Amino acid sequence: VFSANAQEIPERKADHPPMMHHKQKGGPERHKAMKELNLTDAQKEQFKTEKDAFRKKMEELKKNDNITVKEWKAKKESLVKEHKAKMESVFTPEQKAKMEQRKKEGQAKQQDMMKQRAEKMKTQLGLTDDQSAKLEKSRQEMGDKMKAIRENKALTEEQKREQMRELGKKQKEN
Repeated sequence: VFSANAQEIPERKADHPPMMHHKQKGGPERHKAMKELNLTDAQKEQFKTEKDAFRKKMEELKKNDNITVKEWKAKKESLVKEHKAKMESVFTPEQKAKMEQRKKEGQAKQQDMMKQRAEKMKTQLGLTDDQSAKLEKSRQEMGDKMKAIRENKALTEEQKREQMRELGKKQKEN
């Protein structure tokens, strides 16, 4: 009886919304941005070809059991950089400018959202202006440190991720 009941799927009640699914990286915003770039058929084909080639290279790398984890990570990082460079080379200067503009708009929107969140947190927690200023200063310092880590060419992607994690832990403690 127990196993039979476990197989039953309860019906969704009308007042409950459907389950939410995780968003894919980029999601609809990414597709909208790509449409705005007005890619030619040739560019679309180049993207598809490069994406397929990259996927094959990654599958081959995943099958390779004769290398160390460190070598695997280095090869993966190299493949990702190569793939990114090839993908970016497909765009025209106008398309690159449009992408840069969208990126700046997105950063401005994110900054605005962060300010709104900080104000909401200040109100909900009853923070003083001094406490709020300290939090803002701490966030700004962390942003500067993260930018420095991202721009450091001497670090591998794995080292960057590890330093970002450590920075996040310190920020949480502060």
